[in-house]
Amino acid sequence: QVQLVESGGGLVQPGGSLRLSCAASGSIFNFNYLGWYRQAPGKERELVAIITNAGTTNYADSVKGRFTISRDNAKNTVYLQMNSLKPEDTAVYYCKGAIVMSNLIYWGQGTQVTVSS
Repeated sequence: QVQLVESGGGLVQPGGSLRLSCAASGSIFNFNYLGWYRQAPGKERELVAIITNAGTTNYADSVKGRFTISRDNAKNTVYLQMNSLKPEDTAVYYCKGAIVMSNLIYWGQGTQVTVSS
């Protein structure tokens, strides 16, 4: 059973930075893509950023230029570097991995990010 474990969340002031990590229990090459999603109170879960096996990235418009997704294949870990954080970035951030041919989706347990002064 594949597990994804997020870490790195916390409380940060507006304008600050955080780096989230998503560690997979197996090789991240098994996933066609890995992504970060977030869910704020009272809102639906939304895509933040994804990265494919080939290294292609895609970002939500709201985070372009501020967030960077990356992967370390040797550590089986995907990162989300978040800079210039805003209060509206406050949410629970989830890591997602997809194995398309097997129609398998895996989610982590989530990590809370709170941006507040």
